[in-house]
Amino acid sequence: MAKVIITQTRSTIDRPERQKRTIQALGLGKINRSVEVEMTPQIAGMIDKVNHLVSVKEA
Repeated sequence: MAKVIITQTRSTIDRPERQKRTIQALGLGKINRSVEVEMTPQIAGMIDKVNHLVSVKEA
């Protein structure tokens, strides 16, 4: 599996609770915080749900 770097680019203020929990599950929570994770189908689905709040780069 390929590794990707996910960076939170927008705030979760005034977002649905589900999106806030998805951001937390990805290991994010503050703007400009980044995590490096394996690109699994589960992670891809999570990124798809909050793609307006994050940016994704290949590691």
